[in-house]
Amino acid sequence: MITFKQLLGTLFTVLSLSVGQVLFKVAASKIDVQGKGIFQGFLLNPALIIALAVYGFATIAWLWVLKEIPLRTAYPFIALGFVIVPIMAHFFLGEAFKWTSLAGALVIILGVYISVR
Repeated sequence: MITFKQLLGTLFTVLSLSVGQVLFKVAASKIDVQGKGIFQGFLLNPALIIALAVYGFATIAWLWVLKEIPLRTAYPFIALGFVIVPIMAHFFLGEAFKWTSLAGALVIILGVYISVR
């Protein structure tokens, strides 16, 4: 059985990865290779630098999770990113969130619940 501390660590990791994905989208929209060239367009992109840092931190958190709980228990939680990212994209990027997204999110949450029991 997963402890509360392990659950929090796992959810924190998934949330961090989701934040990283939204930041990657922001970074992608700000890449300007026309005026600066590809090297400067990528490396001087603050959103990309922050996204990479968040992903690096999430990777370290994921290693802690994997040290604490079996992969078969931890990995289904990654699917929650498919729920969190569209919600964040709606609120932070103004992307549409349709009822089909909500229905899919509920199925994913149910699947994660069934998988980790």
